[in-house]
Amino acid sequence: MNPIARNAKDFWTGVIYLFVGSGAFILSRDYGMGTAVKMGPAYFPTLLSLLLMVIGIISVIRSFLKSGTPIGVVAWKGLLLIVASTLLFGMIVRGAGLILALPLLVIVSALASTRFSWKTSLLEAAGITVFCILVFLKGLGVPLPILGSWFGN
Repeated sequence: MNPIARNAKDFWTGVIYLFVGSGAFILSRDYGMGTAVKMGPAYFPTLLSLLLMVIGIISVIRSFLKSGTPIGVVAWKGLLLIVASTLLFGMIVRGAGLILALPLLVIVSALASTRFSWKTSLLEAAGITVFCILVFLKGLGVPLPILGSWFGN
């Protein structure tokens, strides 16, 4: 039994939700709230952060009431690959464009899986890249380059 709570998974999940929700709430205070009819830029992040904090509180309370299994071994390789793929995407998306950054994101994060397959990863990377270009760049007009400045654009 965990000395902190009866269910360590629920406890630490709740702590993470509270931490992220509190951080988002603090960051959203710098923007105008608006009203329910005319929402300002802080309206949605504030409501979402409050929802995260409520879920966190419920999870922490539940951790003291319901027994659970102990936390297993942390999959450090997977965790590091997922974080690295996200950081890599953020660092190269402007210079390389989505045509290179998205496939790298998908392939590096797929390496975290114990069932990694090059064929599946390449197909998923191609599909996600086409989907994101169509939806985000063409459909929504997100100002990211398809081909970045590294390729002379």
